[in-house]
Amino acid sequence: MELNGKQIGAVAVELGVNPKTIRYYEGIGLIPAPRRSSGGYRVYNQSDIDRISFILRARSLDFSLENISDILTLRQSGKAPCSYVLNLIEKEISAIDKKILSFNRLRNELTDIRNQAASFPELENIDRGCTCHLIENIVFGDS
Repeated sequence: MELNGKQIGAVAVELGVNPKTIRYYEGIGLIPAPRRSSGGYRVYNQSDIDRISFILRARSLDFSLENISDILTLRQSGKAPCSYVLNLIEKEISAIDKKILSFNRLRNELTDIRNQAASFPELENIDRGCTCHLIENIVFGDS
């Protein structure tokens, strides 16, 4: 008896993901074990495909697999996960803002080094007693 649905390779192509990823999601319980054809092949219905697509979209938004599991569990229990997701989004935005600030500080420090180095006549002949003058001895603007 053959089942209606798509095999893992077709689902992987449709969603643009490696079949190993789908098997991994199954292995960690993010998706239920699919039905099997008489030949033992995994067969995914549209509901399975939609769930995998949701997981992939959530991963593209940088949600952790644990967070995705929590979201799916909330939905399966009949609760709307949107307030939980909004809380996660707020935390992620805050983390991104902190990273941006840190990257901007780093960029400014590197720009200072580059600008100061441009005024050195011969970089290769500076203070042979240190490993790299640019890293060890440049004074940063905000320090």
